[in-house]
Amino acid sequence: MTPTAAWRDLAAGGAVLLDGFHALKHAVRFGADVPLALTADRNAALALADDLAPDLADRLGALLTPVAPDELAALVPRPHPTGVAALARPAPRTPAPGARPVVVLENPRHLGNIGAVVRLVAGTGAAGVLTTGTVDPWHPAVLRAAAGLHWATAVGRVAGPEALPPGPLYALDPAGTDLRETALPPGALLAFGSERSGLSAELKARATALVSLPMREGVSSYNLATSVAMTLYHWLAAAPR
Repeated sequence: MTPTAAWRDLAAGGAVLLDGFHALKHAVRFGADVPLALTADRNAALALADDLAPDLADRLGALLTPVAPDELAALVPRPHPTGVAALARPAPRTPAPGARPVVVLENPRHLGNIGAVVRLVAGTGAAGVLTTGTVDPWHPAVLRAAAGLHWATAVGRVAGPEALPPGPLYALDPAGTDLRETALPPGALLAFGSERSGLSAELKARATALVSLPMREGVSSYNLATSVAMTLYHWLAAAPR
């Protein structure tokens, strides 16, 4: 079977796009099942591996299949500058309750923001990301923004607030107590609404507490990923090292 035919079969079977070298690197490092990886310039891709991921150089070398640039361009929406694209089998899962917080995104709409949040959660070591609503957190644009780090944490979707895992729920809301005055307990669920509509009344009614981010008067909101970053930093700063 040609690489093009194999790609189309895997995509039709639900495999998700890893767009670029960095997404492939992270996915492989954290245990993704990657049945096919293509490169329009194998030598350049292997040089990147030697430079940026020497621990994975042999594995990536075994994975990468060379194809012509026009062949790769026909398979992806927008060829990545690194000339690398791969397909991986998604692994959605609900974060397990534990000591680390779970980030909850209620009905998020911006795919890039969701991916940025996944990247933040993976980097800080939080337990995972849960979304509600219709947007798939494993969408290719989310994976692109997350740089393949979905496999470094738990990323899943639930039907709504009633389906969230157990744990104290801290909802970010302008009417809440200043986050700087709040100690986040182990296993907290940290809930964030959209910039346009905020959190639903249903989720706020279930919350253990409403907390707010410090903000200069006259500024209306922060970007969603920025809000998550500030909250996770607050958790990290208080956590034992």
